[in-house]
Amino acid sequence: MSCGRAAGVNCAEVLERLYEFVDQELDEAYWTKLRHHLDECGPCLSRVDLERLVKMLVARSCCEQAPVELKQRVLFSIRQMPMTSGEASSFGEPRVFGETRFPFGGTAGGGIF
Repeated sequence: MSCGRAAGVNCAEVLERLYEFVDQELDEAYWTKLRHHLDECGPCLSRVDLERLVKMLVARSCCEQAPVELKQRVLFSIRQMPMTSGEASSFGEPRVFGETRFPFGGTAGGGIF
């Protein structure tokens, strides 16, 4: 394993997109490029594993549900925010994110809504 520019992606780029990778918010092609980099780069893989572990521990520790009134106030506030050009005209219903499975076991996921 090496560090540098594995799979055509440099380490700085991987670390810049680390949270998007861990949260599976990248398009499939870019996710695959980062995955190939991680297959060859031990230091970057260690950072990703650490972030996954932290996310899992936080998810395990934070089991309280937000009160319905708070959720409604947050959604109302978001819907009142002015839109910039190119953004969607409405946010729609709250989105529930899927579970993230980790290679060492466990899951994290589900949104606050």
